[in-house]
Amino acid sequence: MSTVVVLGSGVMGSALAVPLADNGHSVRLVGTHLDREIIEAIRRTRVHPGLGRELPPAVRAFALDELEAALEDADIVLSGVNSSGVRWAAERLAPLLRPGQLVVAIAKGVVADDDGSLHMLPEVLAEPVDEDLRARVGWAAIVGPSIAGEVAARRESCVVFCGDDQAVLDRLAAAFRTGWYHVWTSTDFVGCEISAAAKNSYALGIGFADGELERRGESDSPDRAHNYKAALFAQSTAEIRAWVALLGGQPETPLGLPGVGDLYVTSTGGRNVRVGHLIGTGLRFTEAAASLGNPTLEGAAAIKVFGTALGKLTERGVVDADDFPLMRHLYEVVALERPLAVPWSRFFGGESATATRGAVA
Repeated sequence: MSTVVVLGSGVMGSALAVPLADNGHSVRLVGTHLDREIIEAIRRTRVHPGLGRELPPAVRAFALDELEAALEDADIVLSGVNSSGVRWAAERLAPLLRPGQLVVAIAKGVVADDDGSLHMLPEVLAEPVDEDLRARVGWAAIVGPSIAGEVAARRESCVVFCGDDQAVLDRLAAAFRTGWYHVWTSTDFVGCEISAAAKNSYALGIGFADGELERRGESDSPDRAHNYKAALFAQSTAEIRAWVALLGGQPETPLGLPGVGDLYVTSTGGRNVRVGHLIGTGLRFTEAAASLGNPTLEGAAAIKVFGTALGKLTERGVVDADDFPLMRHLYEVVALERPLAVPWSRFFGGESATATRGAVA
């Protein structure tokens, strides 16, 4: 059996302790400086306040100042912080990692260089680790449709563990896989991670649909906005495929669990969708976020990175000005605070182009 450390006691990192505990592994849940109340609650009641469920006996809660002791004999390390905290987590973990340990990224997001070149978060996690040690640690990430509450409740879930080393992925899959937590593996590290990062952004946009109904005073109408959502879903899928292709991933990856599977489940609810809904009612992004208490919005954060990169990549001639019309508008709405005006006719290669093509691929 393995000893697994999770840095960050948020809902997803904590939920993943359930399949691990079911498989007989020892799990050490280490709270960040923002998780003190969560760790205290777990120690006092065994119930995770965010999940509303009692954690298995094999899960022990640790404060941040106990991180070094928790990591001392760990086999697997999970970075369970959100996307904005990955660099912080990397700096905390770097001096404590040992050769042979497996490090798994949970947060989804993307970062960009000054020239618009994009990088996945596992690269950020590995960056401060000494180069020699970095090569002797196994790196991976988890992607796919995975709502934390459902994982904690042992609902059927299908996910993908991705990385560069198949042997590492096989070890991780064996550690996590249960009769209800189903694990596939992929060595398309970039394709999986970029799909997962982009879907958060596009899910925010799919939230516009119900907000538009509310703005029109038609929330109670039996005629919904499924056509609206379906078109955005299809354009989102096309753009996720384009992002993956741009960064050298495999073309089939966005069509499976890391892409459309995760986009579907993310677009059915959550904070990103709720802020999109409020924008659909007519609020500007800042107003919408404030009305929700300014929560962490990984989709909005990724939109700002993707959108800024798009401007630079277009200037460099890497992409055309007509490429990624939905992401460009999401950037206008979220980063530039412009009103919502979905560019329907620019989708799927341009509406007027269908007369000569005959169909939309």
